[in-house]
Amino acid sequence: MINGIYAASLSLLNENLELDYKKTILHAEQLIDNGCHGVVFFGSTGQSQLISLGEKIQLINHLPGSKFKEKFIIGTGLNSLSDTINLMKISKTLNFNKFLIMPPAYYKYDDEDVINFYSKLIEEVNECKIILYNFEKLSGYKFSKDCIKKLVDKFPNKIVGVKDSSYNLYEDLQIENFSILPGSESKLLKGLELGCSGIITATTNVTSLLARQVYDNFFNKSPQDSNKKLCDVRAVFDKYNLISGLHSFMSEKDAIYKNVLPPLKLLSEIDKKEMLSSLKKLDFNITNLKAA
Repeated sequence: MINGIYAASLSLLNENLELDYKKTILHAEQLIDNGCHGVVFFGSTGQSQLISLGEKIQLINHLPGSKFKEKFIIGTGLNSLSDTINLMKISKTLNFNKFLIMPPAYYKYDDEDVINFYSKLIEEVNECKIILYNFEKLSGYKFSKDCIKKLVDKFPNKIVGVKDSSYNLYEDLQIENFSILPGSESKLLKGLELGCSGIITATTNVTSLLARQVYDNFFNKSPQDSNKKLCDVRAVFDKYNLISGLHSFMSEKDAIYKNVLPPLKLLSEIDKKEMLSSLKKLDFNITNLKAA
């Protein structure tokens, strides 16, 4: 099972809008140092649909040198079946076999078609562990409980979890030895109480310390002193496009975070000031991100 606090890690780009492999990996390592159990590269927060397959492969080739390589999950962020299979096979040659995979965007399809899509992947890349990515807002498809149960029955030990960003699953989906990971910190504590495994979220790029405190306090049966602040911080970011808000916030630390791929953009100066002011009222700023 995949348990804990996971970040959908940001991708860092140079001034030419090319992926900076070293700084992207360094950012991910810092998140783990600051409380995350692991990170996902090339989730939607990592601008996955906008980054080329070649750049993704180059970054994956750099991952084995990381001290945290066992804690990495590879998002594919690709609509093409063959490109997804190619990326998975390359990842596997470097001993990365955990993947976060969303069904293709744009086209309309149903549960049977989704089962066929994942079946084709697993036929080609047999020894893998796949986390399903449930996010209707991005893919146009929302997983049903029945579809997930059929996939797990068909591929036990290969379909190992779901990132639930549509929030139609995490409250009552029950599958033994299957990880359920909501996509928001606001669902973390409730999810844990319901038997979920943790979270995979965009804003754990900045809330990793708080989220880890809530996670650890739950299992230690300690008072949940951090949960309200964690949820309040998430609520501030939820007022804006998450990628724009996170990159704008992190640019206070390093100007490289100002670089995003069109059509994405940073927050306007007015929105940025409003966001930073709201976070300041919560005693949350760029200096809060580092572990003591």
